[in-house]
Amino acid sequence: MAAPKLKMRLGDLLVHEHIITNEQLMQALNSQKTSGRKLGDTLIELGFIGEKQLLEFLAQQLDVPFLDISQRRILPEVAKLLPEVHARRLRALIIEDQGDEVLIGMSDPADLGGLDQLEQMLAPKRIKLAVVMESQLYEAFDGLYRRTADIESFASQLGEEYDQSSDFDLSSTFADEGGDATVGKLLQSVFEDAVQMRASDVHIEPDEKQLRIRQRIDGVLQENVLKETKIASAMVLRLKLMAGLDISEKRLPQDGRFNLKIKGHSIDVRMSTMPVQYGESVVMRLLDQSAGLLSLDETGMPADLVARLRHQITRPHGMVLVTGPTGSGKTTTLYAALSELNQSTKKIITVEDPVEYRLPRINQVQVNSKIDLTFSSVLRTALRQDPDILMVGEMRDQETVEIGLRGALTGHLVLSTLHTNDAITSALRLIDMGAAGFLVGSSLRAIVAQRLVRRICEHCGIVHQPTSQELLWLTNLTGDDSANSAQFKQGKGCQSCQYTGYRGRIGVFELLEMNEPMMAALKRNDTDSFTEMSKANPTFKPLALSAFDYACQGITTVEEVLRLVETVEVAG
Repeated sequence: MAAPKLKMRLGDLLVHEHIITNEQLMQALNSQKTSGRKLGDTLIELGFIGEKQLLEFLAQQLDVPFLDISQRRILPEVAKLLPEVHARRLRALIIEDQGDEVLIGMSDPADLGGLDQLEQMLAPKRIKLAVVMESQLYEAFDGLYRRTADIESFASQLGEEYDQSSDFDLSSTFADEGGDATVGKLLQSVFEDAVQMRASDVHIEPDEKQLRIRQRIDGVLQENVLKETKIASAMVLRLKLMAGLDISEKRLPQDGRFNLKIKGHSIDVRMSTMPVQYGESVVMRLLDQSAGLLSLDETGMPADLVARLRHQITRPHGMVLVTGPTGSGKTTTLYAALSELNQSTKKIITVEDPVEYRLPRINQVQVNSKIDLTFSSVLRTALRQDPDILMVGEMRDQETVEIGLRGALTGHLVLSTLHTNDAITSALRLIDMGAAGFLVGSSLRAIVAQRLVRRICEHCGIVHQPTSQELLWLTNLTGDDSANSAQFKQGKGCQSCQYTGYRGRIGVFELLEMNEPMMAALKRNDTDSFTEMSKANPTFKPLALSAFDYACQGITTVEEVLRLVETVEVAG
């Protein structure tokens, strides 16, 4: 195609059409001299024009269409006609293959050099150009250029190398340079795919006739099945070496960690192995250290809850608990609180298993039960280190609970987590674990309970009419008919969310603050009165009602609310 050309320079055109002022153009040009970025990107960064507004203007000037590709189904095999390295470099994506012509979306259609390169690479096919938002391009890249084909290719290659070896001892079979290189490439592809898909966990599970590699994305497992079952041992061996584990021990579970650099991300991997019927199962939790810690305002917690929690964690002493099941975001909330408290005037000591994020100025201790470095033993020593704030990774036993409560009673702020169902039962669990009622009532100040629910994809959300059964559930939940008048949404599925209807998760919280009558009930071990007073507390809103609010706002679905209600009721 003939490269489209602007009749005037972009900046002059925008001024001429009164989209930006001449002063804004001068400011952008001055900024561009130092940053070296393109003028359009600079104008967007300075807030003078929105990305969509700029691209629609460019499309109009160049007489090419502006496309929303989040609503289009793009086939991976079509996109891969242009290799990923070139697609990302030129910010270009093949949207359709029409035989002798391809429709290509670009975020910078005025990039004449890029267009020339695309024409050479895709010849003899002709190019039909469209303008696409850059953010949508990168989302599409991650979804379309997945590593599943690479994973299957390296797995097949590794399986062939295994078959050619007469030695069934993998520790020697794959010590040679060839096998080691192949298993390394396979694992690299597994991790790259997981990072692209925003997976929180990777599971490697050997079965009798297949090997499953599963990723937990937005809390739900997605599966990739390989037929090369023999390679599982080689993968586990390599991972054990990376984590510094005992490669000769296959009968006992082991835990370790290691760090990876994947596409500019520093990924901390927590690894757990477990012997199963057909080998060893491996689960790896991926923590993106380069993403940085969230603040309390960024956790998704409503502003009124943030203000109330902030008041509790800035008190000089007392215990604040964050509770919920594994994977509910407790650690994220605790670290958000710690990062706010991390000041030069405060001595902060944490006792964790494991230490998930390294924080400056904070004294972090990793427990090690093999040498009797337990939560309780470290906590005793920590109290002699003149701390202002203590963070205990988890209240696991009576001794840890009692030391933590006494620390809160003697002038320290103690933050910790507990694996309980909701805020109200958390206080009762401390008593069940053997802590004296007077200690719990005197020390406990607030309890945050939380869950994670999936967000509706912002690109494909549509109005959803709940079924009569769902409306009945919601009416029982709220105790009124507000569900009948609310407008709910669901995702119909699109390119951006991999046709799941969901993209990302948001925290659902409840905050129970202790008042004098509630503390008095705990001191006299009157758990029934404590439960009744907690439910009647005017500032307390249960998890299920908070999730219902999100559904009314179109953030999550009725399905997710009901799923949360079921987990709370089952756990209760």
